[in-house]
Amino acid sequence: METITFFISLLVLFASLYYFFCKIIPSPRQQVAGYQLPPGSTGWPIIGETLEYLSTARDGVPEKFIADRRKKYSDASASSAAATEGSCKVFKTLLLGEPMAMLCTAAGNKFLFSNENKLVKTWWPAIFQKLFTDSTKLEYSKVTIHNRKAIFPFLKPDAVRKHIGVMDQVTKEHFGKHWSLQDQKQVIKFHSLVKKYTLALSSRLFLNLEDPQVIAKLQESIRHINEGLVSLPVDLPGTNFNRAIRASRKMKKEIDSMVAQRKNDLMNLNMIDREQLENAPQDLMSSFLLETRSDGQELTEEEISKYLCGIMLAGFDAIINTLCATVIVLSQLPEVYDAVLKEQMEIAESKDEGELLNWGDVRKMKYTWNVVCEVLRLQPPTGGTFREAMTDFVYEGYLIPKGMKIHWNVHATHKNPEYFPDPHKFDPSRFEGHGPPPYSYVPFGGGPRMCPGKEHARYEILVFLHNLVTRFKWEMVFPDEKMVVDPVPFPSKGLPLHVFPRI
Repeated sequence: METITFFISLLVLFASLYYFFCKIIPSPRQQVAGYQLPPGSTGWPIIGETLEYLSTARDGVPEKFIADRRKKYSDASASSAAATEGSCKVFKTLLLGEPMAMLCTAAGNKFLFSNENKLVKTWWPAIFQKLFTDSTKLEYSKVTIHNRKAIFPFLKPDAVRKHIGVMDQVTKEHFGKHWSLQDQKQVIKFHSLVKKYTLALSSRLFLNLEDPQVIAKLQESIRHINEGLVSLPVDLPGTNFNRAIRASRKMKKEIDSMVAQRKNDLMNLNMIDREQLENAPQDLMSSFLLETRSDGQELTEEEISKYLCGIMLAGFDAIINTLCATVIVLSQLPEVYDAVLKEQMEIAESKDEGELLNWGDVRKMKYTWNVVCEVLRLQPPTGGTFREAMTDFVYEGYLIPKGMKIHWNVHATHKNPEYFPDPHKFDPSRFEGHGPPPYSYVPFGGGPRMCPGKEHARYEILVFLHNLVTRFKWEMVFPDEKMVVDPVPFPSKGLPLHVFPRI
């Protein structure tokens, strides 16, 4: 009887899995007009190869997941002796419950970036969709297009250059408040403090917000949201995912209130004297409220609130973890630190007392930016993003059917010796002259979906590093501490530093 029960249970299990894969997650077509899907494996049922994908990232070798499969799935038409790691340009896998194609070369990056909204469109896993939107009226690609068009005027290079003085002022205020040393050498938790700095600056520039209590509430919401992003998508009380959903709604409600109040303030100012609008806050929220879309309609408060939530979240971890990784490099490579210090001290010595940094000063930070670029090559703030095929198309002789997901992964090229000789060596000179081969260095993405905050991130990072190296010296409490990825980079021990003032 027990044997019969066991076999019935087994049959029910297999029937359930069959229904799940064939009905709920239908497999992509295997062949059309003679073209087959890319070589590869879907791994274990449901989870696919997700665990191995995440484990290589945690071990600090995310490129291994790609390199191993490139070698394994080398062109079947090539002899085993001729097959090389580089001969496989696309393979299939199953991640996050979805069959996916992974394009592995700079040419693959170019193909995806140049075919945005032609052959491919934006796609995000269900966990992102549930956390970041409650609207199903627009496709995500259309929402993204509207979002970028609204944001661009504020984040275009000419506009961002006007923010450099504010960035410098906020940075100096941060160091004065949080880095005031009680003795000649004390320990600060860099990762924790740089979170405060990043959010304070974003709140100032995007929301014209300086209230520390409100900023602390936003930081708490962002913390829960980020924890939810790396959790199981189980929406039950007490789970990280449930807390993340509630935090997302709380953050949205907080910003809803700010938008409504700012709109009322601007309307009152307009009624009193239109010329006074020139003195209105020059933050992103006000810019949204004063702008109109291409159809002549004003952005709704709901749209503005969603855009602002997305922007506040988008660059938070990216800038924080880039600064952490850069400080580790400067701590562990004295020759790089000395060159950065020399460049920054020359700029500091050219300034009058109390004079803030400007665009001309940032332009002189060429070596420092090359260092940051090399940090971003080795430790990009995100592993990549996702697309979905809008129609059947053929890439490198393989079928990518309509609806199949595509994972663009930055590590496919950043640590590939084909583009970066001796790829694990830290070498800022790679970015001198013409720099790396086109589409091989892509920490900010590319094409129509290149990160709109690229210039903002550049200036924020450089302004912070200028103030850091010209005001302080430091030593790592744990000299061998490294960045780990789970699933975004962060310092394994919080990066405590022995800090003392520069005389």
